[in-house]
Amino acid sequence: MQKLKRIAVAVVEHKNRFLVGVRAPNDSLAGFHEFPGGKIELEESPQQAAVRECLEESGVQVVAVGMYSQAVHHYEHASVELNFVACAVEQISDPKHGFQWMDRHSLKDCTFPAGNLQLLLELRTNVPPQPLN
Repeated sequence: MQKLKRIAVAVVEHKNRFLVGVRAPNDSLAGFHEFPGGKIELEESPQQAAVRECLEESGVQVVAVGMYSQAVHHYEHASVELNFVACAVEQISDPKHGFQWMDRHSLKDCTFPAGNLQLLLELRTNVPPQPLN
């Protein structure tokens, strides 16, 4: 069994819209939609990683405000622990690198990797994230 990779995902909501991109052709799961995110570094919390990754990937500065349900998923190329971090925009800016703002109802038209299914159900049914302590 593959070692579990810890991933932080920034679920950025602003005015009932979410920050969404499409994975690059050379990335694993190429062509799938994605929320900004990436590997959690040593000594880094999921919240810190989500904020860092969001800025690096989309150019949008955010602050972590809560947590959605965590998911573990086993893809052919990797096993991942997905930490879905609810984020609010700290400083509004136009997203970069193909990220864009999408209405909540438009998420159903996107093709996300299977590890996001529980999160998407929570977003579709307006389940609020657990606030950070």
